[in-house]
Amino acid sequence: MLPLFLLMTTAFLAAGQSFDSGAPAIALYEEAMAPAHISGAMNAPALHLFPLHESKKPVPAVVVCPGGGYGGLATGHEGMEVARWLNGQGIAAFICQYRVEPSRHPVPLQDAQQALRVVRARAEEWNVDPVRVGILGFSAGGHLVSTVATHFDGGDPDSADPVKRQSSRPDFTVLIYPVISLLPPFGHVGSGKNLLGDNPEPGLAESLQNDQHVTKDTPPAFLVASTADTGVSAENSITYYLALHRAGVPAEMHVYEPGPHGFGLGKGDPVLSTWPDLFIKWLHTRAVLP
Repeated sequence: MLPLFLLMTTAFLAAGQSFDSGAPAIALYEEAMAPAHISGAMNAPALHLFPLHESKKPVPAVVVCPGGGYGGLATGHEGMEVARWLNGQGIAAFICQYRVEPSRHPVPLQDAQQALRVVRARAEEWNVDPVRVGILGFSAGGHLVSTVATHFDGGDPDSADPVKRQSSRPDFTVLIYPVISLLPPFGHVGSGKNLLGDNPEPGLAESLQNDQHVTKDTPPAFLVASTADTGVSAENSITYYLALHRAGVPAEMHVYEPGPHGFGLGKGDPVLSTWPDLFIKWLHTRAVLP
C-alpha cells in the first residue's frame, strides 16, 4: 500500500509543491522504494485520484498530465476540470503531479511512467480495467505523453514490487496542442530549456524529438491543435500524426483554425468545445468505451 496523504496549496504547481485537487492523493513512490534523487514524501511526485467506484464493472482510466512548459503545472483547466469531465464520461481519472524545473529529464518521464504502473498495479482497488489505461497531456504535458508513448518498457516480471512488474506503455494517448519537438524550426525551445537545462548533453534534445521515435508499437493517438496557436505550433501535432500514419499506428487528428494556446476543454467556445465529444467518439471507435 502506498502512503496516503491529502495535498494542499495553490492551483499553480511548481517543482516540489502540491495543490488542492479536492480529491485524495498518494505519493507516486513509496518512501522506502523511492529513487535516490527523491527526498521526503512531500517533495515526491503524486497522483490525485478520481476513481469511479460506483460502476459495477471495471472502467477505462486516463492519467492526466497538465501543461506548463516543464516549469509549472496548469492544474486547473488542464487538470481538475479535465478529471471531473472524464468522470462524467464513465472514465476514471488520475492527475499526475510530475516534477518540473529545476528537475531535469528523465525525472518527469519517470514520474509519468510510474503513474501508469501504479494505476495498473492498483486497478482492482480503483475499479479500473488494466488493459484500458491511457494518458492525456496538454502542451508540455503532451510532450511528456509522446515521450511515454515512444520510450516505454514492459515492466520487470521478476520484481518483488507489484508496481515495477507493470508495463509503462499506455493503451492509448491523447495529445492536446502538444509539444513534440524541443528544437527549431517548430519545436518549443522554452520547454526544452526547462527540461534539459542550458547546456544539455549532445543529442539529448534530438532523442526527445518524439516524432522521430515512432514505431509500429507506439500506442494509438488522438491529437488536437489549432493553426492560430502562437505558443506551440500545430506543426508539432501534424509531424507526430504523420509519423504515426507512416508506422501504421491508428491515429485521429483535429486541427482547428481558431484557438489560442491553452484552451483546455474549450469551454464557452462553439468550435474548440467540440474536441471532447470527438475524443469520446474516438474511444468508442477504439472499443475503449462500449
